[in-house]
Amino acid sequence: MLWVECRIVDALRGRRRMRATAVKLPCSFWFLLLFGAGGLVLFIHLQDLSEMVQQQAPGVKLRGTARQSREALCTQDSEGVRVSPGQDQRPAVEGLTSPIPPMQFPAFQWTRHSATPGSREQDMGSLHVTKRHRKLLKTSPVVSNNSHNSSSSSSGSPDSPEESWQWHRLSHIQEARRRLMKEVCAKYKSSISRTITPHHVSRIYVEDKYKLLYCEVPKAGCSNWKRILMVLSGLASSTHEIKHDAVHYGNHLKRLDSFDRQGITQRLETYTKVLFVREPLERLVSAFRDKFENPNTYYHPVFGKPIISKYRVNASKVALRTGSGVTFQEFMQYLLDVHRPVGMDIHWEPTSQLCSPCLLDYNFIGKFETMEEEANFLLRRTGAPHNLTFPSFKDRNPKAERTSTHLTHRYFAQLSTSERQRAYDFYYMDYLMFNYSKPFKDLY
Repeated sequence: MLWVECRIVDALRGRRRMRATAVKLPCSFWFLLLFGAGGLVLFIHLQDLSEMVQQQAPGVKLRGTARQSREALCTQDSEGVRVSPGQDQRPAVEGLTSPIPPMQFPAFQWTRHSATPGSREQDMGSLHVTKRHRKLLKTSPVVSNNSHNSSSSSSGSPDSPEESWQWHRLSHIQEARRRLMKEVCAKYKSSISRTITPHHVSRIYVEDKYKLLYCEVPKAGCSNWKRILMVLSGLASSTHEIKHDAVHYGNHLKRLDSFDRQGITQRLETYTKVLFVREPLERLVSAFRDKFENPNTYYHPVFGKPIISKYRVNASKVALRTGSGVTFQEFMQYLLDVHRPVGMDIHWEPTSQLCSPCLLDYNFIGKFETMEEEANFLLRRTGAPHNLTFPSFKDRNPKAERTSTHLTHRYFAQLSTSERQRAYDFYYMDYLMFNYSKPFKDLY
């Protein structure tokens, strides 16, 4: 009897366990269901955030954890392949910090568009270009915000769909160059003073009618750019009638440091600031050939005599007296010597120091290698007369071979590997800031 009662009690307990399990199962099921739904909502929200970040305009704060080497920043172009000196490259910006906020308002903002197939400097965060977008780019005019020159706005727009497409491509290249320059400045020049002094603007020429500020970079087309400014200011009717001495010694153009502080500030805030650069070592060779391989009444006695005196063994009395005949090896010894017998000169001073790009926030960064196309694009954007185009002639030593990449390599073949490395290091910020590739394979 006792055994039967025990069996009944066990059966009742078993039923209670089954009922408890039946009650617990729905709770576990609903908990898992709610947890999964919450995870799905969170995933969708993160996807939306990532799309928003990709669509932000240039100038937003960029973050990256990957650290890039100097080679990665200097040798990658828009397709990820090596290019020769002088070619534009895709800016490597993933590993750089936030750009410096500009000190001045740009004279005009470049219209932002998606990357075009012909662009070599494409925006890394650009949106996908659909067929409809391409159709709109071909048929719609470029919007110009050149508010300071509204009277010539009709001339500051493309005349055909092909020209409109070209303008979009060049505008996109400008965005990429300016973005890279800001990011390099933020990473390497973040501790520089933000105070603009007359010294910082001493190489900048002013054209008030079209509101242009041009920083002179010797051996990067500066002579012809001065001719352009003289024509724009009404000092000449054509660039071809302006002689070399009138360009450099006539004092026809105003410099920005000739104005008072208010005049400097007002022009920096409202004018279009223009900078044209050149492959650094090619620019250096061009300067050496011009100043030391041709007769020169200034550079031979001022620079040649102390260079020969310090670096030439058993120099002749004629060489010591005239300073003529400086060799490229002697010139490079002078340039790389921390105790130079004579100071620096603007013809071989790095552009990153000459024009203070980290301080002045240039609106337009052109390149000597594509000078005519980009200079004419800028002239059209600023409303310059249609018959004014950038001159391509060379008025000094016109019969001499132009300094090219091949000729630059011939000169640097006279130096040792360590000397080439030191020369590259001397201009390293120019290579990085303006996105030029390493000129020699044996550099690190």
